[in-house]
Amino acid sequence: MPKRPFEKILLEAVDEGLSTLGESPKQAVYFHLEKSFKIRKREIPYRIDDFAHSLDKIFGQGADFLEILIMKRLHEKIGGVVRWPDSTEFTFVGYVATAKRSFLRREGTAETMEVVAPCEALTEK
Repeated sequence: MPKRPFEKILLEAVDEGLSTLGESPKQAVYFHLEKSFKIRKREIPYRIDDFAHSLDKIFGQGADFLEILIMKRLHEKIGGVVRWPDSTEFTFVGYVATAKRSFLRREGTAETMEVVAPCEALTEK
């Protein structure tokens, strides 16, 4: 079975998280991201900080809810445990970066695994 790149898995999690809004609103978000923020759908995994900032601009505090949904989906997709340093503030961008490191380590392409954040912790954002 071929390995899937983290970026593809992350994009699936983003798509599934935005799908909770409904198909038309999800497509409207992608349209708005591209037209207003110059972020194409395929660029999201490489511009996660810009993506998070754009969600904040579009949804205000409602962006937190979407970020939590995306993190939950990502957690389900990559499996395993994500180690979170106690001294680090829990953020969407930080979680994605840490999940990627954890995923790459399990795939044998990274040197360290940094966090433990069970899926339940994602609701405490």
